[in-house]
Amino acid sequence: MNLTPETISTARIYVAGHGGLVGSALIRALQSRGAGHLITASRAELDLTDAARTRAFLESQRPDIIIIAAARVGGIGANSTYPAEFIRENLSIALNLVDGAWRTGVKHLLYLGSSCIYPREAPQPMREEHLLTSPLEPTNEPYAIAKIAGLKLCQYYRKQYGVLFHSLMPTNLYGPGDNYHPFNAHVLPALIRRFHEARVANAPEVAMWGTGTPRREFLYVDDLASAALRLLEVPDPPNIVNVGFGSDVSIREVAEIIRDTVGFKGRIVFDTSKPDGTPRKLLDTTRIRGLGWAPTVDLRTGIARAYAAFLQEQRESRLRQR
Repeated sequence: MNLTPETISTARIYVAGHGGLVGSALIRALQSRGAGHLITASRAELDLTDAARTRAFLESQRPDIIIIAAARVGGIGANSTYPAEFIRENLSIALNLVDGAWRTGVKHLLYLGSSCIYPREAPQPMREEHLLTSPLEPTNEPYAIAKIAGLKLCQYYRKQYGVLFHSLMPTNLYGPGDNYHPFNAHVLPALIRRFHEARVANAPEVAMWGTGTPRREFLYVDDLASAALRLLEVPDPPNIVNVGFGSDVSIREVAEIIRDTVGFKGRIVFDTSKPDGTPRKLLDTTRIRGLGWAPTVDLRTGIARAYAAFLQEQRESRLRQR
């Protein structure tokens, strides 16, 4: 089943990971388009690393479409500290949902991967064909391997069983509902929190890992959600599709934008003894743009919206910090 104006009101759509950054954006996008039967389950209600419980849930709910936005995620520090958990949990989630979907008769599944699947030294911008052409970035290899396994599961289940299982690979995402854990968060939300707390404390400086020279691409999460829904409308989508903004900035530049947005007046200091990670990660988005999608939120606007959401979530005591 594909999403169309006629089917979206009747299709049973399960969003795995609905409470996270991406999942909550998908729920917003689906609701705004008139989705009538959304299926969700919190982490407390359903452990997706448990194969038996996952299959039982799918058998009871019988979704027509599954979107897999559930994952264990984090920045360089979290990936380096918990590599076993990152590979184990993400492999389990992918296998349990993809295999469970096939076994319970689900015909359409969209798996969300990550731009970190591409080789460390991949040509820039990175095309889908660059996957598995050279070594991965060591600092996030466990997570990347798990994500690659997930998209390959979709590809080969589609090839062998004829199910419409396919994947999209988003660039670095940010926006409402992000994770602001002081250690496990990704770079952009981590910097929003750090600069905000430095401003509140009137601190003289904010310290950052690395040199500030690596370049990263950032996409506002609601733009990602609109891309996902567009792919669900396509009758015969490619196995893997990149989704990104189309341009990148240095870590120093994004830090300066966040500093200005938050209103911090101190210095930015770079700790060059810490790792930089991959030098550059820019996605080639020719495929998704060829399907009629394009991002609508520029980085400065998106960061302003993300900071406003951070402040509201903090006031309402619902800031994600795990």
